[in-house]
This record gives sequence, structure tokens and C-alpha cells, in this order.
Amino acid sequence: MPNITFTIAKQTYQSTFGNKATLVLTILLGLSLCLATYVGWQNFKTQNNQRLYYKNMVRAQWLSKPDKHPHRMAHYGYLAFREKHELSFFDFGIESFAGVSIFLEAHKQNTVNFSEAGFSNGMLRFGEISIAMVLQLLVPLLIFFLGYNSISAERESGTLKILLCQNVSWKKLLWGKTLGIIGVALTIFIPLILLTILLWASLSNWQISIDATLRLLILILSYSIYFFIVSAITVLVSAFQRSSKTALITLLSCWIFFVILMPRIIQAIGTKIHPTPSKIEFADAISEDIQKQGDSHDPNDPHFAAIKDSLLRKYQVDDVKKLPFNYGGYIMAEGERITSHIYSDHQRQLNNTFDKQNSFTVFAGLFNPYLSLKQISMALTASDFKTYVNFQNQAEAYRYGLAQKMNKLQIDKISNHSPGEHEKPLSISKSNWAEQPDFNYKFDHLSNVLRHELLSLMALFAWFIAILLLLQYSFKWIKTI
Repeated sequence: MPNITFTIAKQTYQSTFGNKATLVLTILLGLSLCLATYVGWQNFKTQNNQRLYYKNMVRAQWLSKPDKHPHRMAHYGYLAFREKHELSFFDFGIESFAGVSIFLEAHKQNTVNFSEAGFSNGMLRFGEISIAMVLQLLVPLLIFFLGYNSISAERESGTLKILLCQNVSWKKLLWGKTLGIIGVALTIFIPLILLTILLWASLSNWQISIDATLRLLILILSYSIYFFIVSAITVLVSAFQRSSKTALITLLSCWIFFVILMPRIIQAIGTKIHPTPSKIEFADAISEDIQKQGDSHDPNDPHFAAIKDSLLRKYQVDDVKKLPFNYGGYIMAEGERITSHIYSDHQRQLNNTFDKQNSFTVFAGLFNPYLSLKQISMALTASDFKTYVNFQNQAEAYRYGLAQKMNKLQIDKISNHSPGEHEKPLSISKSNWAEQPDFNYKFDHLSNVLRHELLSLMALFAWFIAILLLLQYSFKWIKTI
């Protein structure tokens, strides 16, 4: 059995490259992959260099600030940048639309800004060319054109009966044709992977972590399984259809539905069932909750008035200026705690809504391997929504720590007495600014990534098992003539 199967696979592989039309298509796809690789590499280098440059500039400007009141430094703020993962040149994901930096300041939580889409022309809405896009969308098309007539042509020419009469079973025929077509796909994929490894190591400055290595290996395995699934489906459709023309139309119709229409329909359904508030509604809801719980900038606010009274009683004084610490800093710290908690709750609810919307796409992966691979690819290259949320959370934790650090400096080092008309404004030494560490984003560990994408991984594996079973047993329902 293996000899016949591999003979058929070899013949299929050789005949594919013997056809000038398919050879031209294969070369064009190879050139597209080379272009996508170059674009991804240039995109990573340019954007990452820009972020590192401005990150260093922000840090230098922060450290160079003169002696100031710490509350003024809290409002001066800090700019946090989201770094690119070294594998993000492979799959852009939502990178171009998610924004790259957040301005962090006291009492206020800002959104992520400066996305590539915001600075690009309208062409970006049609998509960017990336390695992942070519592999996910165009390679299946090439496989369809390579294999749509793999068996139907044998039926039309009358050679199918001859093959089946010469000790060639349906099982051997299906496996041989599938292996031959996947061999062509891997001929394109393997050189690309070698180039990817080289670029990835270069972008990592040849300092390769185990986490990133495992990400790349799982990525390669996932795409290989995807190509095998597409190749097997192509051969099975060719085997079940009466003519090559019908097989091609069926395959192209499937591509249009599963790759173009279905993802957009699923997205629209998720958005309809779980709508999100507008930016204005989101901000208004936060402001309303803050007013209910306590506004530190309002001297007549009941919550902070009660705090003032309790402090005066505790320290047995009749004026906040007589407290053994800076009252203004104490109130600002309490206000920061309240606003941060309220904002985090609202942001968590909003992110949960986005997760519910995205869950429709994840579940649809059970019926569409393209969607499963897309989710896995973005997650492994750290260009997915969860990475974006992780950056938001880390930036907010840093912002809160920065604000409370400045409040603590005010509490401990600023006098309660306001300076006179000709006195120097209250301030502390600029050496205190260096105590605030720089913001450094940390990517999620691979184990957490795999846990989040477990359903997508299981869906792709389920498709793989289903295809193996079909190649083994579907011949029972195929008609020879």
C-alpha cells in the first residue's frame, strides 16, 4: 500500500509542476510571500525603532524635569508604549488598528492612541499584505486550482476505472493525491518557514527565548495542519463531483463563503447580540459613578467631607493645616483609588462585551478551520485582542502606581502650609523622579495564550481528525462512474 500511495503522490507532484499554468501560479504566490515577508520585516523594524526612540525620549524628559510639586508631576504624566512581539511581522492581526501608546496621568484614564490605521489612507480598510494573510487566504486558492481535477479528470478521461482495476484502492488513491498536493504546498511553505526563522532570530537580536521558540513551532504545526485539511478537502470534493468544472465551482463557492462571507456574518451577529456603548456613553457612565461615590475635586462632596471630619477628630486638631501630613495628598490618593476602581470596573465590563462578541468567531471555528487558524495565528504572534487588553491592564497598573507614588511624596514631603506671596512654591527634589521605574510591557506567557485559545486549538485538531477519517472511509460513498 505505501508504495502505490507514494507513487501516486510523486506522480501528482511532478505533473503539477509540469503544468505551465500551475507553475506560473505557484511562482506568483511565492513572490507574494516574499513581498509579504519583506513588508512584515520592514513594518516591524520601522515601528519598533520608532517606539524605542520615543520611549527613551519620554524617559529622558521625565528624569530631566526640575524640582516640582509632586502633584504637578502626576499631571505632567507619562507615555506608555506597547512593544511589538518579534513574531508580529508574520501576522499583523489587529496591530494596525489597536493603537500603540497611552498617555498616563492622575485622575484620568485615557484610551490607546496612535494606531497605524489612524495615519493611513483609506486603502488600509482593504487589508494589509502579511505572511499570514497570504497563507490563510491565497494558499488555499492555489491548492484548489492544483487539485480540483485530481480525481474528476481521471473519471472524465476514463482512466479512473483502469486505476481501480490495477490494485489501486480508493483509499490509496485519495491518500496519494492528497500527499502529492500537500507536497506542492509545503514546497512553498518550507522555504518561507526557514526565512521566517532567520528573520525572527534577527529581530530578537539572536536572543531566543523558549517561550518564543515554542510559539513559532506551534505556529508552523498549525499552518501545516491547515494546509493538509484544505488539500484533503480539495481531493474529496474532486472525488465526489462528476466533473472538474463542478468541482472547481464547488471549491470556489466554499472559499467565498467560509473565508469572505462567514467571518463578516459572524462578526455582525456578535455585535448585534452584544452591542457596545459609544465612547461618549462610556465616559458618561464613569463620570456618573464617580459623582455618586465621591469627587475629590469637589470640596463639598459628602464622602470627602466625612474623611476630613474623621481626620480632624483622630488627630484632635481644628484645621487640616495642623495635620502631621499633607492633607491634599491624602485626599488625592483617596480620589485616585476611587476613580481607578470605577474605571477598571467599566473597562472590564466593556472588555467582557468584546470577548462575548469574539466568542462567536471562536465557536464558528468548529465549522470553519480558517477562523480557528486565524485566532491561533494572532494569539501566537501577540497581535490579538487579548494582547491589546493585557497592555491596557499593565498600563493602568503603572498609571495608578505612578499617581499614588506622587501622592505619597506629597503626603510625606509637602507642607500643609501654602507659601506666601514672595516665597518659593512648594516643591521637592527632582531626584525623586528617578524612583519611578520606566514602563516596560511584558507579553503574556505561552501557557496563558494556549489556555485562552484552547477551543480554537481543539477545533483545528478536530478538523484534522475528521479529515483523516474521511480519507480512510469516505470511499464507501464515492461512485466510480
